Amino acid sequence: MFILEFLKSMIDNFGAAIIVPFIIGIIALFFRVKPQKAFLSALYAGVSLEGINLMVGAFTPIITPLVKNMADAMVNITGVNLNVFDVGWQATSLVAFSTSAGMIYLGLGIVLQTVLFLVKWTKCFQPSDLWNNYSYMVWGAMVIFATNNFVLGIACMVLLNLYSLLISDMLAKRWSTYYQYPNCTIIAMHNIEPGIFAIIFDPILNAIGLNKLKLNPQTIQNKIGFLGEPMTIGFILGGIIGVLGNLSNLGSMSGWGSVFTAAVATAAIMAIFPKITGFFAQAFAPITEGARKFMGNTGDREWYIAVNDAVGYGEPATLTCGLLLMPIMVLIAFFLPGNQTLPVVDLVAIPYMVEGLVAVFNGNMAKVIVTGMVWFSVGLLMCTYTAPLFTEVAKEAGYAIPAGAAMITSFNILGKPFMGLVFLAFLSGNPIFIGLAIVVYIVCYGAYRMKHKEVDEYLEKQALKNAELEV
Repeated sequence: MFILEFLKSMIDNFGAAIIVPFIIGIIALFFRVKPQKAFLSALYAGVSLEGINLMVGAFTPIITPLVKNMADAMVNITGVNLNVFDVGWQATSLVAFSTSAGMIYLGLGIVLQTVLFLVKWTKCFQPSDLWNNYSYMVWGAMVIFATNNFVLGIACMVLLNLYSLLISDMLAKRWSTYYQYPNCTIIAMHNIEPGIFAIIFDPILNAIGLNKLKLNPQTIQNKIGFLGEPMTIGFILGGIIGVLGNLSNLGSMSGWGSVFTAAVATAAIMAIFPKITGFFAQAFAPITEGARKFMGNTGDREWYIAVNDAVGYGEPATLTCGLLLMPIMVLIAFFLPGNQTLPVVDLVAIPYMVEGLVAVFNGNMAKVIVTGMVWFSVGLLMCTYTAPLFTEVAKEAGYAIPAGAAMITSFNILGKPFMGLVFLAFLSGNPIFIGLAIVVYIVCYGAYRMKHKEVDEYLEKQALKNAELEV
């Protein structure tokens, strides 16, 4: 128990920008990277994460008020008042790490994920992204709170972890190829999950011809020159968000000040993020090289190191699609039947959420936008359904509910339809539903292990279809 309390204390006091580099440094030394290079790898990762935190931290206060203004305008137009407030993944992680189940899974998760990699159950080494385990903790904590069954909650976390590892295995090569991080992939359940829907949905999108739209940042820049440069696109998109968030204030100097502030801030995000994330490449280069030599002694094994999803945030197609989906998802929230969730804080996290989609679709932004609209809309309904339970768990963990919010959620963490179905099986306590969730995993895992090469080839073939023709 002392070790678990120590781990929780580290999480509470240091945060991802300290913990992740520390783990990276240890991994580098394990792979026999020279100490000075291991230290620089860790430092590069820490600088990258802290730089991203500073950028997102500065960008969020600019965008969030505009989103709230858009929401207020939509309330006046539609008469719909959404009573579930999105408090964001940061607040949700604090709730997760504050639960007893979360503390237990900190230790259990490290052991489980390490063993699964060593016995070759998975090709992804997940402990290098320890921070993002909170995604499993939230769902498990809700099961425990509702059923008062601790074992059931832990079992839910384990199965969710297994499912997310399976999806990560399927997407690892595609993600690594697209984002150009050799032998690296993202593992966070909340951001890898949409990728499985992309694989299923892709043939339908091809049938309606979206694969023929070579709609990616490079093509746009080639077609329209400087207007297609990432910084210019950011300025335009930020301006659009600024105008939508100031519709009732466009006759004033302050309104236009807000518009141009949003435009320039978004342009800065588009210009600076790729430079910050470039440090990640320098952080993982010595590790992947050391790991290749180390793995060379263990046979011909395919492997990937889990990296924080921040490494892909600033990629032009990823960031552009994320920015486009911000106002789109606010509008959808007001017209989606059955929805009560207002996405606010986690809108800035949408670039994280689309990474799996962008990788599968090889940067085809038309496909990413369409798929994001569909899948994230279903995610809003999952947020709405789980909001009462999550609100109670958050209260018990000591989280202060924002004034004016009846219930809270996290659009990024809890808006996950596939993982939500697994959660609902455990929440029911019904052995048949739980057994079905386990059997589905075993069947899918077995099928993938037998056909993993064919799956990789299929994904690469589908990715090439998105680069065949121009607009």
